[in-house]
Amino acid sequence: MLKITPLISIFVLLYYPSTVRGECTCDVEDTEQNNGEALKFKLAAIATILVAGALGVSLPLLGKKIPALRPENDVFFMVNAFAAGVILATGFVHILPEAFDSLTSPCLGENPWGNFPFTGLVAMMSAIGTLMIDSFATAYYKRQHFDKSRPQLVDEEMADNHSGHVHVHTHATHGHAHGSADSPQELALPELIRKRVVSQVLEIGIVVHSVIIGISLGASEDLDIIKPLIAALSFHQFFEGMGLGGCISQAKFKSRSMAIMATFFSLTTPVGIAIGIGISSVYEENSPTALIVEGIFNSASAGILIYMALVDLLAADFMNPILQSNSRLQLGANASLLLGAGCMSVLAKWA
Repeated sequence: MLKITPLISIFVLLYYPSTVRGECTCDVEDTEQNNGEALKFKLAAIATILVAGALGVSLPLLGKKIPALRPENDVFFMVNAFAAGVILATGFVHILPEAFDSLTSPCLGENPWGNFPFTGLVAMMSAIGTLMIDSFATAYYKRQHFDKSRPQLVDEEMADNHSGHVHVHTHATHGHAHGSADSPQELALPELIRKRVVSQVLEIGIVVHSVIIGISLGASEDLDIIKPLIAALSFHQFFEGMGLGGCISQAKFKSRSMAIMATFFSLTTPVGIAIGIGISSVYEENSPTALIVEGIFNSASAGILIYMALVDLLAADFMNPILQSNSRLQLGANASLLLGAGCMSVLAKWA
């Protein structure tokens, strides 16, 4: 009997890892009894999240009419820092861990998903791709503008030389310093173009993630998951909308363009929930296809948001001479950044 005991112990030790791995089942849970009740909560989630997202993205756009929130005021820097903190936390705390969970799931094969950190690779390539798009798009729009405006500028300067009383006052009111009045516009134009590119690329990153979390909520039939997600995603979309709305506001699009971008953001998660409801009968959350698609898209989205938050939002504002010359404003901006990142990080407990 004593000789058998060690053999039994060895068998248990060898068998135990396989039983632990077996606890993580990839089977679809049977939750049919909750379908009717879950559908009510999903419909409520569509309305709640739609209102929260629309309110969040609209506040910065409407804030242009509030003197305190205009770009030339100090409060503007703190609002921007808060929004950038929200976007940064979304990338690091919300999306990237979800991508790691999806692409390292035991429901995927060990080869190649378990042998290589695909999440980090996709996020890195996404950030590099965002840099390239940012650079090429900004250069393209600059060339387009200056190619169109150069002939007009040459004609005006020639007219100034021959008939000063016609155009001199449009360039400069003193002497022949034709470039002095245009230089602020020439300097402001590249900045405006860059902000427009930033806002559009940022919206792409946010929209991808919003659709994915919407589908996940819509396809779920577990009330214990759906109920806390409604509140958490409502706050999530509100804060995310504030960050995006601030960027759209700075880009100074026409009212129609701003309305389209705000509406597009507001509808993404509700549309994702509707898609999730539609495919809930065939959608398997732990299927290899679902895990790979969600993991890759979340990784790409995380790379975009992290790059945009650090490079295009925070670096641009925190290196601004106005901010660096005012110690009190600098402290306020840092505090706002930490507050925004902290609020969004806390929500990661539920969403």
